[in-house]
Amino acid sequence: MTDTQTTARAEIGVTGLAVMGSNLARNFASKGFVTAVHNRTQARTDALIAEHGGDGDFVPSTSAEEFVASLVKPRRIVIMVKAGGPTDAVIDELAPLLEDGDILIDGGNAKFQDTRRREAALREQGIHFVGCGISGGEEGALLGPSIMPGGSKESYDSLGPMLEKISAHVDGEPCCTHIGTDGAGHFVKMVHNGIEYADMQLIAEAYDLLRRGAGLTPAELADVFAEWNRGDLDSFLIEITAEVLKQVDAETGQPFIDVVVDAAGMKGTGTWTVQNALDLGVPVSGIAEAVFARGLSSLAEQRAASKDLPGPAAAGSVDDRDAFVEDVRLALYASKIVAYAQGLDEIIAGAEEFGWDIDLGAVARIWRGGCIIRAKFLNRITEAYDSAAQQPASLLLAPYFTDAIAGTQDAWRRTVVFAATNGIPAPGFSTALAYYDGLRSERLPAALIQGQRDFFGAHTYRRVDRDGSFHTLWSGDRSEVATD
Repeated sequence: MTDTQTTARAEIGVTGLAVMGSNLARNFASKGFVTAVHNRTQARTDALIAEHGGDGDFVPSTSAEEFVASLVKPRRIVIMVKAGGPTDAVIDELAPLLEDGDILIDGGNAKFQDTRRREAALREQGIHFVGCGISGGEEGALLGPSIMPGGSKESYDSLGPMLEKISAHVDGEPCCTHIGTDGAGHFVKMVHNGIEYADMQLIAEAYDLLRRGAGLTPAELADVFAEWNRGDLDSFLIEITAEVLKQVDAETGQPFIDVVVDAAGMKGTGTWTVQNALDLGVPVSGIAEAVFARGLSSLAEQRAASKDLPGPAAAGSVDDRDAFVEDVRLALYASKIVAYAQGLDEIIAGAEEFGWDIDLGAVARIWRGGCIIRAKFLNRITEAYDSAAQQPASLLLAPYFTDAIAGTQDAWRRTVVFAATNGIPAPGFSTALAYYDGLRSERLPAALIQGQRDFFGAHTYRRVDRDGSFHTLWSGDRSEVATD
């Protein structure tokens, strides 16, 4: 190892140079940061320097020791490897080489519980650990992602300005903010991905309703989505939906959408969002339905065996296609608002459970650019939480969104009825509407459920007319007894 190789001059290091890691390293370098790069397989480091060495000032290394030695103190190292065991292996390799005040940043889609565990363990060694959600895919990593770092305030003081510089910017503001301590960043990124699942499912249902219900071709639908992207639904996902629908398969000449197997994959973050919402007691039914819909799409054998199950005796028809398209647009907008409301509710519950001070307005602000769920109406969400003297109990209760739902709900209800009547599955639309109606109901049938629970398990119930818990002696004289 030469003296040049061991000179500490790199301001940031990236280890793990698959596409995301490589693009993130290029982003740092292109923004003027001297960037150390390292990969377990040397060929990837060599390829990055050979192909993109002109992007900025890189310091390549051939070993973990050389990599760490090339970094100025406090050392800042971004880990971009697979979540789980591989991340732990890299931490175990690097931690003994680090000193008090150094910072390890996990930029992968880690479980926030793992991040909390790692942060606590490394804190004992004097090392800052930052679980950092990064959204925007490969292009975002290179050109400017939305960045959601957790960890200590001290680590953000050192690292934050660098992350803010490489992030996407909207209206001159960076799409990066300190989310909260330990696992807060990865928790918020998890919920972001859950909302993404719901958003994609809702768009897919809109496509299905318009194609099967109104007979629009993929090319016509591409025009519809492109038009929608010029209004309230302006978003990255609507934009790319138009691009996907207008694509033609070069080999067959068929619409691209018709040559793709209708089985959607998933990597786990949507499932984690639902699992943690269940633990927190937060209803994220729209996100759950999106996860379940992907699961159903992959049940090839069951779906093939069930194709002859009876459906509606007499399907309806669309008399006014333009009116139907508008109904579906409004139903999509309303359901999308519910998906974001549910996701923000989970963030609120997580912050309370784990002691995080999360600014929902700031979260919405950094989602406006760089990330997959970036959308025009995130400006409205930011306003809802920034301008309110008191945080609204639900996004749906912020005046702008209350008015928006009021203007969409008739179309929303017509769309759900049409889907059910015609046997077109629309679980995202229908569960979002059910959630909305549940919130606005003065009385829910849960009173009956609680009575049943008391009958078979003596689980007790509360009364509307006085305090305390009670149990009815169902197998005796059916008198009521106070239990506290």
